Amino acid sequence: MPFDLLVVGGGPAGLAAAIKFKQLAIAADKDLSVCVLEKGAEVGAHILSGNVFEPRSFEELFPDVSKSDVLDGEGASIFSTPVTEDKFIFLTSETGSAPPIPNVLLPSQLHNDGNYVISLGQLCRYMGAKAEEIGVEVFAGFAASEVLYGADNKTVEGIATRDVGISKDGTPSTNFERGMELRARQTLFAEGARGSCSEELIDKFGLREANDAQPQTYGLGVKEVWEIPESQCEPGFVQHTIGWPLQDSPLSKTFGGSFLYHQAPNKVLLGFVVGLDYENPHLSPYKEFQRWKHHPEISKHLENGSCISYGARVLNEGGYHAIPKLTFPGGALVGCSAGFLNSVKIKGSHTAIKSGMVAAEAMFDVLSKDEECFAGVNFEINESEVPQEVTAYQTNMEDSWVYEELKEVRNCHGAFHYGFVPGLVYSGIAAHVLRGKEPWTFSNTSEDSDKTGEVANFEPIEYPKPDGVFSFDLLTNLQRSGTNHNDDQPAHLRIKADKGEAAWKDSIETYGGPEQNFCPAGVYEYVQEEGSTDQKLQINAQNCVHCKCCSIKMPHQYIDWTVPEGGGGPQYQVM
Repeated sequence: MPFDLLVVGGGPAGLAAAIKFKQLAIAADKDLSVCVLEKGAEVGAHILSGNVFEPRSFEELFPDVSKSDVLDGEGASIFSTPVTEDKFIFLTSETGSAPPIPNVLLPSQLHNDGNYVISLGQLCRYMGAKAEEIGVEVFAGFAASEVLYGADNKTVEGIATRDVGISKDGTPSTNFERGMELRARQTLFAEGARGSCSEELIDKFGLREANDAQPQTYGLGVKEVWEIPESQCEPGFVQHTIGWPLQDSPLSKTFGGSFLYHQAPNKVLLGFVVGLDYENPHLSPYKEFQRWKHHPEISKHLENGSCISYGARVLNEGGYHAIPKLTFPGGALVGCSAGFLNSVKIKGSHTAIKSGMVAAEAMFDVLSKDEECFAGVNFEINESEVPQEVTAYQTNMEDSWVYEELKEVRNCHGAFHYGFVPGLVYSGIAAHVLRGKEPWTFSNTSEDSDKTGEVANFEPIEYPKPDGVFSFDLLTNLQRSGTNHNDDQPAHLRIKADKGEAAWKDSIETYGGPEQNFCPAGVYEYVQEEGSTDQKLQINAQNCVHCKCCSIKMPHQYIDWTVPEGGGGPQYQVM
């Protein structure tokens, strides 16, 4: 199937790129074809974000659309909840005081005036529908499993989707269908943080080295959505916390915090983010989240309510210094595949949308020149056209407000490697005085997996048992994610061939099996073999919520995260 532009990933960056490209084609009366490929069962099914949304780039994409006309599936405005109150508090202990941090002391990028509490999944569904309205082909339920390269192995020509109907033993079942090859003149990869195809391309084309980029560092976000009585809801209330339970001393190096938002008419969106560069292998982001909800400043927002949804996803935290080169012959990286999230601002949707728009503009300038090469007209790729590297996208991004915004806070995340309080102090100074112009750089030279400490050096963490009211056991919550995979298929989580059994044995012996603790879906567990005292790794791939954490934090990075059959995974509705 040939296209002028192929977009892999139906999130905010990918949809923005497709819409902008088609808008330009329509305005210029050019018959250029665009396709969006999404591995979720529907657009939005795999989207998870806080989300206090900054509408800047959305307004650029849809300048003539009133926010009151941006509707969800039930006919309500997605932008019905403007931020009305913005609090940042410090939790001193489990039940102790929670003094607010005055807004005047916070980085200006943390202020939420003019922003909205939304469901990003619902916004993506709206964008997906708008894309189809103007002629973008949107294929949901198809997972890109393979990058297609040119004969010289130096250019990208599209992707192939995963075969469907392969049984666990690797043989074709009665439902077998061969995957499709989707070829394009240019392919944009918008898979989100740690996308499997995107990571392959970063390695193959040496994109980090080409941009002298630091290793990307990540956080794991776990989130719940609650329904509460409307009389208790304070639409537009926004609260973030730092301190307990993650930071227990001024020099604690565990990076992270929480969010809690009220959304009209009766929802509370809350979650917890833990930087994956933490050291203690006993730490469980999920269990930290569960006990955090019992703090009086949190639980009071949940009284008389019920949890209706749960999910998890990793996010990029490396910022400005971890952005790789964006382009390669035949394509480019957009959104969180490249890493445009602003971890100080705690936002990335606005930068993702902008990157998609900038990429689309650059792609259109190149692809609209020669009508003899239009796949939308000829229904084939002109073999005489060599895939170009659209370097204008890189240049234009570097000149955009995205890079300006990220540069201002370029050293803030790195400052937290010196401790919790030093990180806070530096972030304040950077935001108000330095603004990214300091002549030094706090370097990160290692992967998050390399920062996990040996289990012998840490005391176990005693987590309280869930009470079933405010906190829940993991498998109970997992049901609220709607996660489902076809049982009769090879596991998509595989031990890398060059790592083998030795890697997971070292993980349990040296590091205490931290994958049992950091996985927010109970995918990894060590079980005792019958008649033996030895433990063996068991992978429950059917539980996977596609957060990608295991591909990042696993000791020796021994897991190869591949895509399952399209449509598998979580089925988020309001995330």
